[in-house]
Amino acid sequence: QVQLVESGGGLVQAGGSLRLSCAASGLTFSAYFMGWFRQAPGKERESVAAINRSGSSTYYADSVKGRFGISRDNAKNTVYLQMNSLKSEDTAVYFCAAASRGYLSQSEKEYGYWGQGTQVTVSS
Repeated sequence: QVQLVESGGGLVQAGGSLRLSCAASGLTFSAYFMGWFRQAPGKERESVAAINRSGSSTYYADSVKGRFGISRDNAKNTVYLQMNSLKSEDTAVYFCAAASRGYLSQSEKEYGYWGQGTQVTVSS
């Protein structure tokens, strides 16, 4: 079965950095667009970043543009989210997701597989 397993979350001070990883199994990873979403307490889940199958094109939400970087290693079936200059408003559970279609989609509906999430807490 398909599994997406996130790791790398934790507690960090404002201005710090974290690198999230999402290891995929049970699917042809290189055939899927990958996305990172986040959900803060009391808020709806929102798209953070997305990457195409080859890794040549990316999308970022305005709130993270210039601070976050999404990348993938198809040989390792892994997608990453490098998060720099973290702010308290970045505190959320971060999810990775896989979509077989929907080029760099920001819509949850396009993503058929989801990880369990990893908590990121930024202290001010």
